[in-house]
Amino acid sequence: MQKKKIIAAIVPLVFIAIIAMFWWQRDRDGSDESTLHLYGNVDIREAQLAFNSSEHVFEIRVQEGDRVTKGQLLARLHTELLDAQLAEAEAALRAQQHTLAKLEAGSRPEEIRKGQAEFNATRATAKSTSDSYNRIARLLEKKMASPEDVENAYSLADAAKAQMEASKQALALLQAGPRKEDIAVARAQLAATEARLELAQQQLENSNLYAPADGIIRKRILEPGDMAFPQTPVLTLAFIDPVWVRAYLPEPMMGRVALGAKALISTDSYPDKTYEGWVGYISPSAEFTPKSVQTPELRTRLVYSVRIYACNPQEELRLGMPATVTIELDQTMPDATANHCEP
Repeated sequence: MQKKKIIAAIVPLVFIAIIAMFWWQRDRDGSDESTLHLYGNVDIREAQLAFNSSEHVFEIRVQEGDRVTKGQLLARLHTELLDAQLAEAEAALRAQQHTLAKLEAGSRPEEIRKGQAEFNATRATAKSTSDSYNRIARLLEKKMASPEDVENAYSLADAAKAQMEASKQALALLQAGPRKEDIAVARAQLAATEARLELAQQQLENSNLYAPADGIIRKRILEPGDMAFPQTPVLTLAFIDPVWVRAYLPEPMMGRVALGAKALISTDSYPDKTYEGWVGYISPSAEFTPKSVQTPELRTRLVYSVRIYACNPQEELRLGMPATVTIELDQTMPDATANHCEP
């Protein structure tokens, strides 16, 4: 009987304590309705770097954790074959340049004088053979020459005349110079040779792997001697900028947080330090809260993925680091395009 009385007295007290704890917890969570706390992880962009060529890796100049700058040479392939192809293309270009220059310069004066001399010689030969034919033809009338002599003289005169005409046309070609069509063909061939040289140079350049931006080498995948292909990553590069916290915004807060809203970011690694940031992205579509996200809200509520970009001058925020984001609600006229890290 006494136990029943004790239990009857304790039950109301426990009930009252539960209710008090509930109201205290609710008041604590909602004590400042002008501030929102979000929980997420630091995120950055990464790139899988690969050669734009297929060959064995010659050297890799960086290690995991190395900081690199944009344009820095990170790795190289073997280039023996590419060097030979480039030398061949350069020689072909020089040869075609000389060919075009020869056509554009036209005939040399010495060649023209030679052609003129050959024409003069054939003209003299043609005159001499023609005179001989005329004399023999007159002798035939006087029965002092045979028809065979006349025919032979005529043939010689005709051949000499043809040679004279050929040398005359050859001289005209020398004086006129190359045809413009031949020059145009030579120019087109030169352009094609230049294109082949540029291709050889680009292929040689593709044997080098450069950093596309400032960052940190996160992973070294291939080693010297490995076969590289365009679809095979060699290094993983983590970009230093931008850095953001990936978090999830509860649906009821959508109307109170706008793009560009200022925020403060804190981490367990540096509990006494805060980082300035701003809301740089809010997903246009809702989703259910991921199980890995820890928020005071119920997991069944809809949330929107957000990115809170962070100012990270000392590079203390690292990929995957848990972070807490504090945002003042209902900020007036935030600038969605501003970079709040700029001085």
